[in-house]
Amino acid sequence: MINIPDSNKKRVVIVGGGFGGLTLAQKLAKQDVQVILIDKNNYHQFQPLFYQVAMSGLEPSSIAFPLRKTFQKRKNVIIRVAEVQRVNPATQIVETTLGSLRYDYLVLAIGADTNFFGNENIASKVIPMKSVAEALYLRNKVLADYEKAVTTGDFEERQGLIDIVIVGGGPTGVEVAGALAEMKKYILPKDFRDELDYTEVDIHLIQGADILLKGMSEQASAAAEKFLKKLDVQVRKNTRVTDYDGKYVYMNDGTSIRTNKVIWAAGIIGNTIEGLPDDLITRSRRIKVNEYCQVLGHPNIYAIGDIGYRETETYPYGHPQVAQVAIQQAKNVALNLKNISKNKTLKPFIYKDKGSMATIGRHLAVVDLPRFRFQGAFAWFVWLLVHLFSLIGVKNKLFVFINWVWNYFTYDQSLRLIIKHKKGSDL
Repeated sequence: MINIPDSNKKRVVIVGGGFGGLTLAQKLAKQDVQVILIDKNNYHQFQPLFYQVAMSGLEPSSIAFPLRKTFQKRKNVIIRVAEVQRVNPATQIVETTLGSLRYDYLVLAIGADTNFFGNENIASKVIPMKSVAEALYLRNKVLADYEKAVTTGDFEERQGLIDIVIVGGGPTGVEVAGALAEMKKYILPKDFRDELDYTEVDIHLIQGADILLKGMSEQASAAAEKFLKKLDVQVRKNTRVTDYDGKYVYMNDGTSIRTNKVIWAAGIIGNTIEGLPDDLITRSRRIKVNEYCQVLGHPNIYAIGDIGYRETETYPYGHPQVAQVAIQQAKNVALNLKNISKNKTLKPFIYKDKGSMATIGRHLAVVDLPRFRFQGAFAWFVWLLVHLFSLIGVKNKLFVFINWVWNYFTYDQSLRLIIKHKKGSDL
């Protein structure tokens, strides 16, 4: 069994320690309930900065925070590192890799994973970036291939090692492309001097739509494309990747690109959990909920964040799968659980869009706020401040700030380490 102490308090089981799950646990920790937070990792990951770990800009520990440390002073919050496999609404039991667990209220905050759109060949060969581990793997791969390139005489083989393709022109794809372009411009000439011609490095950004940063303003999209081209990123729009064999990327226009690395940032799909009726699951594997984030037909089960789905007049395709939605839904659920305990009226969830932003490089960013839109250096400073203060933990904020300041003045970092997971491994 999962070994949870009995309690006369209502038990709220939260599955997932992302933005939604963690925020909810923090809010419920102040209420008279027993909170069980379950995640497959023992830490919270700050996803917006994964790309900086991948590009050697930050240490992995700077953007991760131990869940147990967060709740050291909260006796009513219990952490379990496990995976939830199935939910049984009839018996109010969740089955995990550690055993079965009873709940009074269940909150699914299981998030989403990379969407390969059914192409198993692509899924087996590209590099996604939905976790710290994947970001660290990408860092190792990029650095290891540069080291191989300096000893490779064949031009085509060397191009495969140094050229990189990013698929997906959303915030992740744009930010990764910009970071790689800055590595090419500032780092490679210093690290490899005359050993590697950095002008041979080509960075390709492939976008299926006709604009970048779809969902942001036209001004932001146009500015992002302008900034990327300024950094010598080759942007291709209205182009879909149809296959990848490990050496060549094939596109729907009949062209191909030689590369050993494809970074996949083209879409997300909900993580799965068994036990809920099929008619509650959308094609994108999101769970249908009502205006209170309750799973339809199951008032004591909630789904928040990327996994929750509700069509509204403002959001006919569901709320955007971004951190702010998860955080605001978590606060709403916490309030409603308190309202239930006091027999008060539930408050429907209404999303307050606080804006969107993306950074492309030094002094190059785009910001869309509800009333203002701006691009360039000021947007870049706003992006830095928002992300710095969104991190959990004073130490993490301090370390990230020091890294950013050092990098700003030196145009360099000392985090370019190839860390192999075992002896004899390629990475």
